[in-house]
Amino acid sequence: MRQKFSLSFLSRGFTSFVKLPARYLTVRIKQIVAFGVVGFIIAAMLPGCSPVYVLRAAYEEGKILWRREPISDFIQKPDVTQETQEKLRLVLSVRDYARDVLKFNVGGSYSSYSYVDRPDLTYVVVAAPKTELKPYTWWFLIVGSVPYKGYFSKEDAQTEIERLKALDYDTNLRASAAFSTLGWFDDPLLAHLLRYDKVRLSEVVFHELFHNTLYLKGAGAFNESSANFVGHRAAIEFFRERFGDGSAEHQRALQLWNEEREFGSFIAEGVGTLRELYARKIPREDKLRLREEVFVRIKADWARRVADRPGHRFRAFSQQPLNNAILMHYSVYLKDLDLFESIYESCGRNLVKSIDAVLAAVAKGGEPFEAVRAWLEKSAQDQSTVLR
Repeated sequence: MRQKFSLSFLSRGFTSFVKLPARYLTVRIKQIVAFGVVGFIIAAMLPGCSPVYVLRAAYEEGKILWRREPISDFIQKPDVTQETQEKLRLVLSVRDYARDVLKFNVGGSYSSYSYVDRPDLTYVVVAAPKTELKPYTWWFLIVGSVPYKGYFSKEDAQTEIERLKALDYDTNLRASAAFSTLGWFDDPLLAHLLRYDKVRLSEVVFHELFHNTLYLKGAGAFNESSANFVGHRAAIEFFRERFGDGSAEHQRALQLWNEEREFGSFIAEGVGTLRELYARKIPREDKLRLREEVFVRIKADWARRVADRPGHRFRAFSQQPLNNAILMHYSVYLKDLDLFESIYESCGRNLVKSIDAVLAAVAKGGEPFEAVRAWLEKSAQDQSTVLR
């Protein structure tokens, strides 16, 4: 009712000057309202941040929302290439699949497109102590503690990097092409995502849409890892149903998930080795010296593992600098992926049932990874009892 009232009231004011289609007015009015609301919501989410950070975030998110236009309209433009049209139609199909088959809380997300006028969308800062594998966290009112902080300005992100380095933290700065407002706004498809191939694009959209369905306050690693599992498995099932078992798209989706799990397990092994080192009762200087040797071994081991696989998604890992912050970044997104895969197997390789199982496992609170393990153990016991 409020929406209809606003449309009626504002449209009378506009039509006294120009005649615009009602649909256009509806979209623009929503955007105007969103501009006002976005500042309030972001201010509520980021109470521990400076006013400048809050204003910049509100401004940039407001621009994204203002520039939204329905994908169904955008693809009709004569200057949109066929490849872009195909990817945009794919996104709409992914969105429908997420809503109708997987029962995600989709809302209006990814039904619109928004152009971003800079090379990278956001810049993400991660930090960790030099002799401890524990991420530095930032606290926000709505989402709780998170092991990363995003910036729309690279200069601002670099300033935070320098602040953390001065406090003797390892740091990592990376660009990100997507983010979720967790259902507070109808997130559009951002132009940056169109540079991905169709399978990778679909996986990212499934990942971000799942955040609208499940996001636990203060559980950053669980949120990202579970969304990683769901995003990849959803893409596999989507392309199998769309193009057939064994199709190029289905095989590509399987490959990406297998590579993700393989690399996640490899990182976990390296993290385990470093935890043992940091737990030793030796001088800090020795830990810093010895960790560099471990870093070299980790990169060399990975280079050997993927030597005959030039297309591996994480092949470049062995060429990049390494520190605790970089390892924490990977740990956040790749933690215990095989745990979720075990849930999938336990649920008869049914993704909908697997998602329901994860939701049920974490519903009572507590440490979410432990809750999922407890669910898996109980499920195994129940199945064993039935077999008897």
